[in-house]
Amino acid sequence: MHIRIATRRSPLALWQANHVAGLLEALDSSITTELVKIVSTGDKILDVPLAKVGGKGLFTKEIDMALADGRADVAVHSMKDVPTELPEGMSICAVPEREDARDVVATVGHVGLAGLPAGAKVGSSSLRRVCQLKRQYPDLECISIRGSVQTRLDHLGGKVDAVILAAAGVKRLGLWELMDGPIAVEELLPAVGQGALAIQTCDNATALNAYVRQLNHQDTYDCTLAERAFLTTLEGGCQVPIAAFATLQGDVLTIKGRVGNLDGSVMLEHSMQADRSQAEALGVSLAHALLDEGAREILREVYNDHRLQ
Repeated sequence: MHIRIATRRSPLALWQANHVAGLLEALDSSITTELVKIVSTGDKILDVPLAKVGGKGLFTKEIDMALADGRADVAVHSMKDVPTELPEGMSICAVPEREDARDVVATVGHVGLAGLPAGAKVGSSSLRRVCQLKRQYPDLECISIRGSVQTRLDHLGGKVDAVILAAAGVKRLGLWELMDGPIAVEELLPAVGQGALAIQTCDNATALNAYVRQLNHQDTYDCTLAERAFLTTLEGGCQVPIAAFATLQGDVLTIKGRVGNLDGSVMLEHSMQADRSQAEALGVSLAHALLDEGAREILREVYNDHRLQ
């Protein structure tokens, strides 16, 4: 079986697609793979913060189109980029084992976030990171930077004094030695699905899906299922100040969620746990708890904020 894998062209996306290709080829000696490299909308617009670009599927839409029109058989996405509503006839067929879900920081002088002086510039285009950083470190200035991991690191010492990145991408690209270290999830709660990959296929590809499903890591699947249910219920996307992280201890799944406003002055947080068989319902319940505490008003304010227009 020859499997065509659709992917973005960034170094990290290519690493992820090649990783999945290796996993597929290891399943059966008859399997061969090739990459179908695609430029997404999010990759084309680099001079505007993602929150201002708006819309869903900024990094996935064109890849999904390749799957739909038969140019590719499998799509590999970073789970945190995948909209909660998938195109009709497509599903996330497998979620491989999650990498480090934390964020990581690189600073000039390797002083860490706590060692940065007042007024230091921290580079990140993520509203999730910005609102949490402003709450923890109100004296720091957040600067929007976009691009690949290496492109953002290139701004260090010039445009910004620190860069916040996903630990998973840094590790996958072999750049860990450039970092000061990871940021504890208690300080900076990750994005929904951060560190996990989504392998998406067409539902009617029966023979292919039988192979792809073998790559599923059930613990990671259950955790990200809860996180995505949380995000779906809040009607949020990957460009809003929503964070969630689920963990498993035996069969007990615990999920923590946060919703904050843009300046970090308000931050709602709640956590819940249940049996892993209730992962999706747990994510929904957590979202409703935060909505009852005022998340709806916070998110309405974020969506209406003039800075995002």
